[in-house]
Amino acid sequence: MKYKRLIVCGDSYSEGMSDEIINGQYRGWADRIADVMARADSDFTYVNLSVRGKLLKQVIDDQLPVAIGYVTGPDTLLSFHAGANDALRPNYKPEVAQALYAEAVRRAAATGATLMLFTVLERTGNTGRGSDVWAARFGEFNKIVREVGAEVGAIIVDANNETFFSDNRFLAFDRLHLNAEGHNRVAQALLEKLGYQFDSAWRIPLPPAPASSWLSRRISSTIWFFTFALPWIWRRLRGKSSGDGRTAKYPTPIRWPV
Repeated sequence: MKYKRLIVCGDSYSEGMSDEIINGQYRGWADRIADVMARADSDFTYVNLSVRGKLLKQVIDDQLPVAIGYVTGPDTLLSFHAGANDALRPNYKPEVAQALYAEAVRRAAATGATLMLFTVLERTGNTGRGSDVWAARFGEFNKIVREVGAEVGAIIVDANNETFFSDNRFLAFDRLHLNAEGHNRVAQALLEKLGYQFDSAWRIPLPPAPASSWLSRRISSTIWFFTFALPWIWRRLRGKSSGDGRTAKYPTPIRWPV
């Protein structure tokens, strides 16, 4: 099927952080697939309601009702990906998040749109207790994504099937968001799954990384801590989010490309 409308709900992953910036906005994998989808249908329109830092309930309460109002039928591709920010919080309650997620997916599917869901990469290539907690939490969360996705007949995008995605060279310096190459590879993978023209080079792993010295790793980690980790901790302590005061970059259906 060639879709006439793409609607995207989510957080920073779907907003496009930290891809290249075009016209003051992060590009991201969603803009990238919209480029190709627009070439396949002259009537194509695009909506991206995603805002960085948003929790699952915020995406459900603020974005999903708007998205549902823009669905025109099965020729609308509705992308829904939220919950990762919840799982990163110390007070995370998996049973609450899983129930909220499943109900939201059922609501979205009831519109008749073609639904696209995402799992979260469980093994990121890092090691240690934090990485084990990450893998355990997202392993459980991914189960509900797969289960409810199968229940409603959604397209499920599972990065865990492609082990090379754990290469941290696809990440920006913040060690959390995809860089431009990471977003491009995700976009090409999605285009292939959706049946559009794609670049098959996305499946080719990067060549082995050159060895780095202990000193350079320490310097990089110190810069990372003061630039990203410390501000994140400070926001959490104050109950703030990086998405506070921000609005969606494309909140209404627009002809694409702009």
